[in-house]
Amino acid sequence: MHTLARSRRGLTTALAVFGLLTAGAAVQATAAAPPAHAATATTHRVLFDNAHAETAGNADWIISTSQPDPLGQNPSPSAEKDWTGALSSWGVALQKTGDYSLKTLPSGSSLAYGGSSATDLSNFDTLVLPEPNTLFTTAEKTAIMTFVKNGGGLFMISDHNGSDRNNDGADSVKILNDLMTNNSVDSTDPFGFSIDVQNISSDYPTAISDSGDPVLHGSFGTVTKSLIASGTTATLKPSDNSSVKGLVYRTGYSGNTGAFFLTSAFGSGRVAFWGDSSPIDDGTGQSGNTLYDGWNDSGATNAALALNATAWLAGTGGSSGGGGGSTSCTAAQLLGNNGFESGNTVWNASSGVITNATGEAARTGSYYARLGGHGSAATDTLSQPVTIPSGCAATLNFALHIDTAETTTSTAYDKLSVQVLNSSGTVLGTLATYSNLDAASGYTQRGFDLSGYAGQTVTVKFTGTEGSKLQTSFVIDDTALNVK
Repeated sequence: MHTLARSRRGLTTALAVFGLLTAGAAVQATAAAPPAHAATATTHRVLFDNAHAETAGNADWIISTSQPDPLGQNPSPSAEKDWTGALSSWGVALQKTGDYSLKTLPSGSSLAYGGSSATDLSNFDTLVLPEPNTLFTTAEKTAIMTFVKNGGGLFMISDHNGSDRNNDGADSVKILNDLMTNNSVDSTDPFGFSIDVQNISSDYPTAISDSGDPVLHGSFGTVTKSLIASGTTATLKPSDNSSVKGLVYRTGYSGNTGAFFLTSAFGSGRVAFWGDSSPIDDGTGQSGNTLYDGWNDSGATNAALALNATAWLAGTGGSSGGGGGSTSCTAAQLLGNNGFESGNTVWNASSGVITNATGEAARTGSYYARLGGHGSAATDTLSQPVTIPSGCAATLNFALHIDTAETTTSTAYDKLSVQVLNSSGTVLGTLATYSNLDAASGYTQRGFDLSGYAGQTVTVKFTGTEGSKLQTSFVIDDTALNVK
C-alpha cells in the first residue's frame, strides 16, 4: 500500500513550466488539432463506397452512375430517377437539402486516409459502406478505423449470410465483421457489437421508445419500423463499448440480441449499422438488376431512418433544417471555471478533486483538478454539461500531467477516461484513455474535435480510477471548449 495518499511528490518549479513535453506522452484517441474532416458550418461531406463490388450481381448500391460526382448526371435533382442507382432516392433527398456534398468512391479505387486524393477520407465527414462484397485490404481497414477514431461517421449496411454476389467467398457479413475484428487500429470489439451470421427472410422490425434519440426522431421524420427482406441482425456487447445502442429490433427481440439497426461510437467518431440492404433500395437503377423498393415501403419508415442516421453521423444530430444547422457561429469559450481558479464551482467533481494543495503544481494560477493520487482503490470524476451551438466547429482542449508510483512498464493499473455523454448519461464517445503507463514530467496539451456534437447539450466527463495500491495522479488544468 502506498502511504503518501494525496500528499505524493509534487512537481518542481521547473516542471510547472509549460513546454516540458516528453516523448512518453500518451497515445490519444485523436490528434492534438481537430482532424481535417471536421464538419464545417454549412456542408456535410458524405462518401458512398462503390469500390468493393457494390454493384455485383443483382445489386446496384450507388447514388448515381456519375462518379465520383453525382452532379455530373444532374446538377439539380428533384426526383429519384434524376440520378441512376438503387440508392438514388437517398442521394437526391440529401442533395435537395442544400446541406450535403456527396461523392462516390468509384470501382477500381481504394479507401485511404491522410492522402492527397480528392476522395481521401480526410476530406469527408461520413463514409457509407452499402453492402460491400469484397474484403477490405489491410491498408483500407486501417484507413477506415483511423477515420472513425478521429471523428468520422461510419454507416455500415450488411445483408444476409450467403449474399456473396460476386462469388469470391466473402459476403457483407464476413467483410464487415472482418473490419471490426482484424484491423491494426483496434480489433478488441471496438464498436461493441458483432454481426450475426443469419438469413432472416422477412420481418418489420420495430423501433424502441426513445423520444430523445436523434436517429429515431430527427429532422427527416420519426422512425417506427424498418424492413427485413432477407437480412440479418447484430449482437450487442455493451461491456466492450458502453456507447452501443440498439434502436430497431427484430420482432420478439430486445436488449443485446436481435438488433436490426444500432448506433455506437469509437474514439471521437460515430457508427451506425443496418442489417439489410433492402430498406435503402428504392427500386430504380441500372437495367438488368433485380431491385426491391424498400425505401418507399408503406409498412416501414426506412427513408427517415437512413436520412436521420446520415445527419447524425455527419455530426448534425436532430438539428433542424434537414441536418444543416445554423450557417454562422459566434466564436466563444464555453466551459465555466475552465482554469479552476474559482475553486469547487461550476464543475461536478468528487470531493477534493478541484484543489490548490501544494502536492501538485497548477499549470497556470493556483488551482487545478487532480483525479487519483489516493494510493488505494478509488474513482474520481470531474464533469460539466455544455451546449454546443448548431453550425459550430468545436474543440476540447486541456493540459494533462500524469505522475505515478507504479513501477510496471506493461500493466495499466490506474486509468483516466475522457468521455462525452448525453443528457441521460449515455456515453456518446470516449475521446481518450490514459494510464500509469503514460506518466511523464510536465503538462502536455491535449485536443479533441467535438464538432460532431454541434446542436446538442453534452457533458464532458473525466473519470479517474485507481487500483488497490500505489498512487497515480491525473492532473488537469486550463480546460477550454472553443467554438468558431
